[in-house]
This record gives sequence, structure tokens and C-alpha cells, in this order.
Amino acid sequence: MLFRRASLASLATASLATAAVFAVGGCDSGADTKSAATSGPSVIAPGRPGEPNRTLSAQEAAGRRADDNSPNAADRSYATMMIEHHAQALEMTELAPKRAESTAVKRIAERITAAQKPEIAAMKSWLRTDGGDKNGDDGEHDHGSTHDHGATEDHGTPADHAHPHMPMPGMATDAQLAQLKAARGKAFDALFLTLMITHHQGAITMATDVKARGHSIRIEEMADDVIAQQTAEISRMRAMS
Repeated sequence: MLFRRASLASLATASLATAAVFAVGGCDSGADTKSAATSGPSVIAPGRPGEPNRTLSAQEAAGRRADDNSPNAADRSYATMMIEHHAQALEMTELAPKRAESTAVKRIAERITAAQKPEIAAMKSWLRTDGGDKNGDDGEHDHGSTHDHGATEDHGTPADHAHPHMPMPGMATDAQLAQLKAARGKAFDALFLTLMITHHQGAITMATDVKARGHSIRIEEMADDVIAQQTAEISRMRAMS
């Protein structure tokens, strides 16, 4: 009888110990589940046409607010002004084939043209479709340089610039553009590089600013492209100077 009571006591103790283990395990499981919910799997963000998808960590994905892709005034202002900023760069690069002496300068001008024409088209498209420009005031017009007094197929006409813009960093003045147009040979090469380096630095300033103040993921991607592309071009142009 004494043996039976001892056995029952042992069984009861074992059962309580087992229950305690499961209770602790249940708490650990909950913590793991909570941790998994916080960390979670990576998220695939679709890339732009012709580009690979991007992989975001769960933390990066969670950090993006639901309205992050809702354009704000900073996004729209950036796209509108960068169209005009790029247009002036194209006005400058168009002078290079006939005025530059250096083959390297001609090539960098071609490179800038090849990069910025599609960027202008992309920003115009964004303004029409995602930028909230229902009337097409910011995106429908062809924004050429405010210094170009003739109509061209790619840059538009002076009438397209009737609305005022805030001053943009890096833009060449009318006098500087006139000096560039009058220059030939080595004088053109030196002035072109000086003005274009400053112009690129201004674009990088604008792109960095919109990354801090804008909401649109698409504009942020465009700004990243400007920063990467023009930083590399500045390095090349400085090596030529």
C-alpha cells in the first residue's frame, strides 16, 4: 500500500513537470512567432520595365507606410523642374559635335544625351499618370531650356515655359550659355566641362533633396538613377579637365 502511494506521488510529480515544460515551451513558441512576424520573410518588389525585381527585408517593407507611394508636392516639383534642368543639359550637349575638339568631350556629351532624354520622357510620363497632373500642365508640355529661343522637336517652345519655377541649382546663366555657344576647340572643351560639372552637381542636390522630402517610390528610384549616373559622369569629366 505504501509502495502504491509512492508510485502515485511519483506519477503526479512527473505530470506536473511535463505540464510545466509544455507551458514554458508554449511561451517560447509565442516569442518565436512574434519574432517571426517582426522579421518575417523578404519581400519581392517589382522592378521597372527591363530591370530586375528588388528584394526588401521585412523591416524595410514594414517601414514603408501605406501612403508612401502617394505623390506629394516635393515629388511633383522635382519632376517638373528636373525636366527643365535636363533640357538645359541637352541644349549644352547638342553644341559638342561641331564645337568640341576633344573626342572624350564629344563622347561624354553623347553619354549625357543618351541618359537624360529617356529620363525626361519618364518624368513626363510619371507626371501624366501618377503625379496627379490631371490637366497636363506639368507633364504634357515639352519642357525645353528657358534659354532656347527657337522651337525644336525635342525641347518645345518658349511658350512652354510661361509658368515660373523656383531657382534650380547648377543651371547655367544666359551669359554662360552664350559664351559656350561662341566657344570653339579647347576653349569650348574647358568651358563645357566646367559648366556641366556644376550642372550635374545641382541635379544631385535636387535628387538628394527629393529623396528626403518626397513620398513617391518611383520618383525616389528616378532620383537614385540621377545620383548614380551623374556622380559617375562628374568623375569622368574631372579626369578630363
